[in-house]
Amino acid sequence: MARSGTDRVPAAMGKPLRHRLRDGVRYRLLVPLNVRRSRVLGWFKHHVWRQVRTFRPTDPIRLHIGSGRVALEGWVNCDIQTYSEVDVALDVTGGLPYGDVEFIFAEHFLEHLEIESALRFLVDANTALRSGGWLRLTTPNLDWVWSHVYSPSPGGPRMENALHANRSFYGWRHRFLWNREILEEALLAAGFEEVRWCEYGKSEIPELAGVECHERYPDGVDCPHILIAEARTGVGSKARLERFRTLVKREFLSHLED
Repeated sequence: MARSGTDRVPAAMGKPLRHRLRDGVRYRLLVPLNVRRSRVLGWFKHHVWRQVRTFRPTDPIRLHIGSGRVALEGWVNCDIQTYSEVDVALDVTGGLPYGDVEFIFAEHFLEHLEIESALRFLVDANTALRSGGWLRLTTPNLDWVWSHVYSPSPGGPRMENALHANRSFYGWRHRFLWNREILEEALLAAGFEEVRWCEYGKSEIPELAGVECHERYPDGVDCPHILIAEARTGVGSKARLERFRTLVKREFLSHLED
């Protein structure tokens, strides 16, 4: 005859005391520990082991900074986002953990950094490059934005122009726009030498030709929509770097303070 619900004895009550103590320890202590262990192992697998297992440094090392979803063959593709195309997840504002690098390429990256962080990146890039190494970077041209996006001519679409100009500064998470003069001085202050200006996809160095893939806009007469600079690593001058930092603070950063 089947027992009623009130007559049933719980399964645990029928176990010996040592088994009940064992189960209590297991479910109150071991299970939470296993959950924590799984979380730690999962974090390690995703953030550390996956990169160690899949990333094989090229020789010589060529760094593609701010690569996003564009993976260049033969380059170490670095980005702060962990896209599947990224070889190494890296926040370059904390430094570049590399040395003896042959080339560094950064396309539409510098404008996403505050000017202080951008200057630190250039200094770190110069340090990471081997003697005779080259940096190639592209960034929107402030002069092009000024002459093409914002035109305060009478009768023109001045409201739209104002919005488009602000979009160039603050859209796409932009932080600072460069023109040729200030970018060249920043490169020289960071220690680079032999700064030269290039056309889209063209370079005297075969390894740096054809690396751009960003969308393009019509260039103006003697005013390209983007600046493409190549600079060879050098020794640098602390005095020149300090003068540039003083200029930036006096003419720009000091006006952002409360």
